[in-house]
Amino acid sequence: MDFRLSEDQRELQEAARRFAQGELVDLAREMEEKDIQVPAEMMRRYGELGFLGVNLPERYGGLGLGHLEALLVLEQFAIVSNAVAFPVFEALVGPVRTVERFGSDALKAAIIPQVTAGEATVAVSMSEPEAGTALTDLTTHAALDGDHFVLNGSKRWTSGAGHARYYVVYTRLSDAPGAKGIGALLVDREWEGVSFGKREELMGFRGIATRDITFEDVRVPKDNLVVGAGGFGKLMSAFGLERCGNATQSLGLAAGALEQAKAYVQERKAFGKPIVDFQAVQLRLAEMAMQVEAARLLIYRAAANAAHQDGGLPSVYESSVAKCFANEIVRSVTANGLQVMGGYGYHKDYGMEQRVRDGFAWGIAGGTTDVQRINIAAALIGRRFDQRS
Repeated sequence: MDFRLSEDQRELQEAARRFAQGELVDLAREMEEKDIQVPAEMMRRYGELGFLGVNLPERYGGLGLGHLEALLVLEQFAIVSNAVAFPVFEALVGPVRTVERFGSDALKAAIIPQVTAGEATVAVSMSEPEAGTALTDLTTHAALDGDHFVLNGSKRWTSGAGHARYYVVYTRLSDAPGAKGIGALLVDREWEGVSFGKREELMGFRGIATRDITFEDVRVPKDNLVVGAGGFGKLMSAFGLERCGNATQSLGLAAGALEQAKAYVQERKAFGKPIVDFQAVQLRLAEMAMQVEAARLLIYRAAANAAHQDGGLPSVYESSVAKCFANEIVRSVTANGLQVMGGYGYHKDYGMEQRVRDGFAWGIAGGTTDVQRINIAAALIGRRFDQRS
């Protein structure tokens, strides 16, 4: 078992790091201050450099590499900020992968090249006012009318809403109860009947727009069917990779906090010497490093083992372990980073307090840490647990 990255992987990782550290630091600060998205010209730059297609097929403009390579790139962006990393997250591990895995050849050919070129983004629209963790309670529905589906309903907590061009919308496609009636359609924001609510004011996640979406008699071409009724299990199967991406966003925050804290404690002096010479600071740094390294190894394991799984996606067990652990340690690592930096850590100009705020989001988004624990227990026992009984 070799834990070392290959030369090609190291080169890709270093290319992503050079770009992120060299071109995105000031942009990340502006996005945090103004709560704006990655500008269109920078999105195209992401695309030109291949960062939006690392693990997408070459025939659609991707690089055709593996999931581990995709996560190596995502981590380097997330070290700068989750906001500058979010388009990479959406393209490499998010809803684009659902289109690539389950969409028709025509739909893939129409959408994925736009994503890899940085010309369009795809968001996922799942949750509703009364359907979050209990996603099979969703009520958004679409009825077939000739060569179109007519879509109606409301969605909550859609990250990228209003900014993304396309949306993978989870919806009922039949009257079958529970998961049996659920599938997904790809919806264009430009279509008549699609509207967006106000920008949500969140604790963190500035630079990542979150809004409600309302669909009123939206006519969706049959060709935009991603997964038909009864395909809820297929949709969930693609979430193993999304969990790894979520975990990597957490990892990037934590790794960035460790880097910043390590630099600070060697520069900051107290009682005539750098504060890193004090044992209390050393213990905090060591704890931060252990947590970052452990999270990284869990994520890498899930991604590397995906090649041996059915469908080439990370397993529920390994991706849930990685997500839950990374979601929890990022809160601890960033808090320790804030503590060792003292007043500077608490000051908005230095970025550590932003890492703390952003860090809490990932343990809520994409399935809470408690849901991940249920996934883990179910995998250990070998059966799903009925949460309704």
